Amino acid sequence: QVTLVESGGGLVQAGGSLRLSCAASGRTFSTFVMGWFRQAPGKEREFVAVFNWLSGNTNYADSVKGRFTISRDNAKNTVYLQMNSLKSEDTAVYYCAAGRPIRYSDYRSYDYWGQGTQVTVSS
Repeated sequence: QVTLVESGGGLVQAGGSLRLSCAASGRTFSTFVMGWFRQAPGKEREFVAVFNWLSGNTNYADSVKGRFTISRDNAKNTVYLQMNSLKSEDTAVYYCAAGRPIRYSDYRSYDYWGQGTQVTVSS
C-alpha cells in the first residue's frame, strides 16, 4: 500500500508561483512513477508532469513546459511540483499519483492517488 498526501495549493495571482508537495509512504513507492495531474470543473483529469523514481527521468505536458518543474527529495520521500508564471487556465485541483503506468500520461494507469489540493489563479 502506498499513501500520498499533497499540500501547497492556494490562491495566487496570474504570473505568480506555488510549490506543491506530495509526501509518499509505503513499502515500494520508490520503484514507482510519480505523476501530477489536474482536473478543472467540468473537464477530464489531465496529465501535468511525471517523475520516474528509479531513473530520475521527467516529462511534462506541453501546456506547462518551461513553467513547471517536478523534482524529489529522497530524504523526505517527497515529490514537488514547482509552478511558475501561473495562468488562469492552470486553475484546477491538482492530484499526485503513483504506480507503474503503461502510459505515464494516462491517469487510468495509476494505482494510488492523493486527496488533491486546490490551485486557483486569479487574473
